Amino acid sequence: MTTDPLAPALAVAPVIAILRSQSPRHFAATADALHEAGIRAVEFTLTTPGVLYALREYAESKPAGTVLGAGTVMTPADAMRAVEAGATYLITPATCLDVIREARRLGVPVLPGALTPSEIVAAWQGGATMVKLFPASAGGPEYLRAVRAPLPHVPLIPTGGIGLDQAPDYFAAGARALGMGSPLIGDACEGGDLDALRERAATLLDGIRS
Repeated sequence: MTTDPLAPALAVAPVIAILRSQSPRHFAATADALHEAGIRAVEFTLTTPGVLYALREYAESKPAGTVLGAGTVMTPADAMRAVEAGATYLITPATCLDVIREARRLGVPVLPGALTPSEIVAAWQGGATMVKLFPASAGGPEYLRAVRAPLPHVPLIPTGGIGLDQAPDYFAAGARALGMGSPLIGDACEGGDLDALRERAATLLDGIRS
């Protein structure tokens, strides 16, 4: 049976922070700073070279309450390797039905990417835990609102090109949570300013909660 470790993390802060870089060297420090700022869900993307080793290391040392997932999961083999390395949820950029099936077999939540209503329904009927609306910037909050009108039962997580100041509008339109990459992370994954990252995270969460 699939359990959902994301639910308590998203109850604390409805944000999944996306870590992507040319190297995972600074992923642990970035994830720790996000935890300190109140964000509990972190995604290590598989497009980052050497990320499975970093994922395995961080899974063993991460702060209590942080849930660690793998993103850009494209194949069932990717899914298996990520879960073996310590990922407790999986995210895809597209409606990869074979990855959804593998995630269900492995007993972990899966958030496939989808944009159109047909893709969203296919992902949901295929067994998605939630659906990543991607790229969210293609239609913005108004598109999310329009899609949710006939599909209010599907929990949607807009991701891609969302500015910090846009977050409240997405929640007003019905987002379950947000996937946030570079507008939140900035240069932290390249060894940049972690204090600035904490400030951006605080700004984001204040805007969501206000």
